[in-house]
Amino acid sequence: MEIREIDEKMTSLTDEAYALIDSNGDREQLKVVKREYVEIAKEARTLTPADRVFLARHRKRPKVDDYIGHIFEDLFIQRGDYLGKEDKSIYGGIATFHGIPVTVIGHRKGRNINENMEYNFGMPEPEGYRKALRMMKQAEKFGRPVITFIDTPGAFPGIEAEEHGQSSAISNNLAEMSALRVPIISIVTGEGSSGGALAIGVANSVYMLENAVYSVLSPEGFASILWKDSKRSAEACELMKLTSYDLLEFGVIDGIIKEPVGGIHHDPEKVYAEIDAVLSEELAKLRKMSPSDVAKHRYEKFRNIDKLVR
Repeated sequence: MEIREIDEKMTSLTDEAYALIDSNGDREQLKVVKREYVEIAKEARTLTPADRVFLARHRKRPKVDDYIGHIFEDLFIQRGDYLGKEDKSIYGGIATFHGIPVTVIGHRKGRNINENMEYNFGMPEPEGYRKALRMMKQAEKFGRPVITFIDTPGAFPGIEAEEHGQSSAISNNLAEMSALRVPIISIVTGEGSSGGALAIGVANSVYMLENAVYSVLSPEGFASILWKDSKRSAEACELMKLTSYDLLEFGVIDGIIKEPVGGIHHDPEKVYAEIDAVLSEELAKLRKMSPSDVAKHRYEKFRNIDKLVR
């Protein structure tokens, strides 16, 4: 059974169970629904890389404002790059995490076609990356840790973005983040593709949700370049080693945050709590370091990744 079919059946059974509970329906029937859900869920335990790409892109997957809203408090949204326009595909600002002032930043996707059009399907333009860097430099000035949430198919590849300095904006973020003197923690929550993801992902600690993916480009792009056939994307997923388990094995990431069977959208509150625990643990370690040691730790982490992958 394909993951799409499994997902549809699991969602249907979940909806049916909630309907029975809300209407004080037959408890015996509810038990039957739950048993059927468990049986179908068993088929979703063994996932291929292509299955994980499907779940990473799932329309019900939480968005950056969900993570920020459930994990942080007192968010003060920051907008604009002070040079051009406001890019809504980068979202964030100043917040508190268990009383600690932090800067939170993430790629923003929409929940429907209108929001996706407004947020450019989570593909930032140069103004978005300059906004992110402005927030990070401000965080450094005031000693606030930076926490980023990565979920993008890549930076926007349009002509206007290139004219406005897309490559320069991304490369500048990579260089500046490498030397930032405050802790940075990044979590890949969905898609993490290309320099568009890495532009807010040069962090001391990098974690992935279990069904997130992180790679140099999309599987469709990989297949189009290698075989001139984007329909071979499932085959590309196998070769690209883009899953959380692949990247943990290679030492590219520091840990995996588990998801419920069938994806985070089946129990997001549990995953929010797991992310909270990971952030607490990582911040406790990183905040003990001096500013210079924080920057050195990050620099050495990325310099040594190639040695782990060989």
